Amino acid sequence: MNKLSPFLLGLSLAASGGSLGAAQDQTMPAASAPKYMQVIVEYTKPGKGGMAHDKTESAFVQAATKAKFPIHYIAFNALSGKPRALFISHFDSFEAMQTANKVFEDPANMEEFDRLNQADGELLESTNQLIFKYVPELSYHPHGPNPHIRYLEARIVHVRPGKGKEFEDLVKVWKSLSDKAGSSNHWGAYRVEYGEQVGSYVFLTGDESMADIDKGEAEEPKFMEVLSEADKRDARELRAEAIDADRFEVYEVNPVQSYPPDEFIKADPGFWTPKAAAMPAMEGKKGKK
Repeated sequence: MNKLSPFLLGLSLAASGGSLGAAQDQTMPAASAPKYMQVIVEYTKPGKGGMAHDKTESAFVQAATKAKFPIHYIAFNALSGKPRALFISHFDSFEAMQTANKVFEDPANMEEFDRLNQADGELLESTNQLIFKYVPELSYHPHGPNPHIRYLEARIVHVRPGKGKEFEDLVKVWKSLSDKAGSSNHWGAYRVEYGEQVGSYVFLTGDESMADIDKGEAEEPKFMEVLSEADKRDARELRAEAIDADRFEVYEVNPVQSYPPDEFIKADPGFWTPKAAAMPAMEGKKGKK
């Protein structure tokens, strides 16, 4: 499937994922955050990930750059669960997405992206895509766009039907306990809008290194110290009442497969402009040089 199709940008709750810049820093107003997040999830066939997938994806990046596609995306490769790649981007309105996709109305671009889709499809077992909406009231000290993010932690939750209020109360408990414990926690919250079961949420945290993940683990005792027996009971009861599925995933940024905005490249050119992998020629057609 074309990563730059009208539903370019969704996130599979079955695959999860994260965002480098969908949320805003504490010093910025909530309204500054992009309203929607969309992600393509590609499950690679056994032995078809790694360099093979880097080659087809770097060709997509070159084609998007040449076509001046206005919506950028960041690629993430899974470090947990089934091998897969996620391509995540953001937009403020569906009109903006429609305008961006006018790039593909140019016949010159259509042929090139069709060719790239065929080559990429040979490596894939399946794909999935969704659209999420940013939920500022469920977010906690979300950080702004950061070109130095290298890992994404994702908590994927499904809320029981009719238990939205209980779920919101539970998140408020999480946030209150984080304040009480003096935690360094931060996350952006997103609710599924299209492509997945109603009641699906994802909470995303970006890390500059795996040491940040260790730091988060090391803070667990802080929560135990501030939790009263009433806190434990309330949190346990709310969780059991509101949530019927809950899991965690972790991903690593892949710069070769990413189409980053100019400000990311300027901030860290050594990371975001790696040598593009060569695209193999398809039978009967010349490969992109």
